[in-house]
This record gives sequence, structure tokens and C-alpha cells, in this order.
Amino acid sequence: MYDVFITKASKYLPNEPVSNDEMEKYLGLINDAPSKARSLILRNNKITTRYYALDKEGNPTHSNAQLTAKAIEGLFDDNFKKEDMKLLSVGTTSPDQIQPSHASMVHGELNIGKSIEINTATGLCNSGMNALNYGFLSVKAGVQESAVCAGSERMSAWMTADKFNHEAENLKLLEERPIIAFKREFLRWMLSDGAGAFLLQNKPRENSISLKVEFIDFYSYAHEIEACMYAGCEKQEDGSLKSWADYPSDSWLKDSIFAIKQDTKILDKYILVKGAESLRASFDKHNLDPEKIDHVLAHISSGYFKDGLKEEFAKKGMDFPAEKWFYNLSSIGNIGAGSIFVALEELMNSGTLKKGEKVLLCVPESGRFAYSCSLLTVC
Repeated sequence: MYDVFITKASKYLPNEPVSNDEMEKYLGLINDAPSKARSLILRNNKITTRYYALDKEGNPTHSNAQLTAKAIEGLFDDNFKKEDMKLLSVGTTSPDQIQPSHASMVHGELNIGKSIEINTATGLCNSGMNALNYGFLSVKAGVQESAVCAGSERMSAWMTADKFNHEAENLKLLEERPIIAFKREFLRWMLSDGAGAFLLQNKPRENSISLKVEFIDFYSYAHEIEACMYAGCEKQEDGSLKSWADYPSDSWLKDSIFAIKQDTKILDKYILVKGAESLRASFDKHNLDPEKIDHVLAHISSGYFKDGLKEEFAKKGMDFPAEKWFYNLSSIGNIGAGSIFVALEELMNSGTLKKGEKVLLCVPESGRFAYSCSLLTVC
């Protein structure tokens, strides 16, 4: 078995940062009216700027595959050229198509000129960590000497007003208020676009910072809890999900079947508690001392959860001081599967890391409550 190191990190954020006041210029107005929920949601999530792969007319400027490829291209240099790639492992919530796979499309965008091994991880926020784990295990087992891993999202294309206007029109016909349900509109003001990428190798890079991957752990609570965040389906009264394939095609538009939805009551009840429970399990499994952790990078979807997460960790004996936490949510936004990649890229390239320090990564996924964590050592 080989040691595995993140030897380089890169990110790509499309276009210019978008302020809170500009969001509806890019995403459009549902039913030609400003959102009444937007200001409340933004006040709670504490995001001030984010990035969209859209212009101000709502036209796409990049595909997800293009965003991912641009992040990966930042990994190439004299020490690792594009032609050196042998394994590409990517994760996303928002692929550009159902088929072919996201990794196939990214491979095509990169113009490597040769066949390589590819892997696509799907799901929600943990898909990026799943992609990282595939690369980690491949290098650790000696199957490959290196791996390129990436997490990305292009959620803006899912949230433009035209995706919801059919539902608003249908509500008018039913003489209801033409207001999209909160569970559908909530995420319009939470999610954004971008990509991050890591180069994994079986040796640290000389004369620069590398991060040794000590472990990556995963936990799912789907055996206990119903779905919280979902798309391409509708939740039934018994908590089950009815697939888009089981609805008539005219319902896909008028009921916004493909919109991403979130059950905020279930989210509040479980997201922090289960996150602390899963991290405690990893600390016990690896016999870790919380006081030996130097940097905590926890992906959170909203600033609303920041203090609560620290408190829940403390209840489980993991009371990390405030100065150890690293967040860039307010300026970068919530990039889902790409968030932890973009956060670690910023920390890794900040010049503040010191050899021997321990970096903890924590990623929640509210889909049906799955979690991952990883420990890195600076070397």
C-alpha cells in the first residue's frame, strides 16, 4: 500500500462574482415578480457573492464539463503535464446530461489525446468526496501512480425562472396564488456554480506544500431517515419518492418535477446532529485527539448552520476553537460537490499551512443524510 498526497489544488469560478441584489438579473423573475422569500433566505445563509455560469440575460456561458475541465487544467505544469493523466475521477450533483457520464464529457473537454481510466460519482455534496475516495484508493493500492479528482456544480441552469414559470401559470389556472412552494424556491438562493480539482500522487511534491491523505470515511443514515433534498421526483405522504418516470410528461413542467427541493423541517432536525454523530465515530475509529486538529474545513450550505455545527461537535467532545475553522461560503457561495475542493484549494494556496499540521474535512449531504470526513497532514 502506498501513501497518497494531494500535491496540487486548483479551482475555476466562472465570470464575475454576483451580489445578492443582482441574483434575479441572472436567474430571472418567476411570474414576472420579485421573490418575497429571497431576502429572508439570503439573510440567513450569509452568502454575499457567488458565481454563475450565466450572463445577465440568463444565457449559459459554460457547461458543467467545461467548468470542471478548466479547474483541472490548473493542475498541469512542468511537473505534471496533461499527457501524464491516467485516472480522472469526478463528482457532481448537476451533470449536463443523464448520459453519457460526466467524466466522459470532462475527458472530451480536456483534449488529452489518449484513453484514460474515468470514474463518475453521482449524488449530492458527497459526490465530490466519493470521487476523491476513488482516486485515493486507486493510488493507495498502487493501481495508478496519480489521479486527478474534481468536484463541480452548474446549478444556475436548474434555477432560471423559465424552469418554474409553467408551474406558476398552472397555479393561476387553478385560481391559487401563483407562488412557488418554499421547498422549491428555497434552493434558488442557496446554490451556485464552480469547480475544484486535486492532483493525487504517491509521493509529496518537493519544495512545495503537499497534503498526505490519512483516511476518508463515509456514513449514511438512509436506513433511519426519509429523503430531505431531492430532484426528478416528488415526495409522497408516506415519505417515499415517486420518480419522474412515473408521472405523465405534462406534469414535468407544470409541477416542476425536476426542480431541486428541500424539506427544511427535516433538514433542521437532523443535519447537524447526524454530522456530529458521524464525525465522533471517525474520531473513535482512528483514535484521534480533537486538540491535535489545526484546521477544520466543514462544508455548510448556509451560514445559518455555522454556530450550531460548532456546538454539536462540542457536545460530542470535539470542541474546536473558532480560530481553527476555515470558511469561504460568504464570498464563494454553496457549490455543493465542489465546495470542499474550492475551500481546501484556498487554504492550501494561502501560504499559511505549516508542516505537521492536521487538516480536517467534513462534508454533509442532506439528500438522505450522508456524511464524509477526511484527515490530511501537511508535509
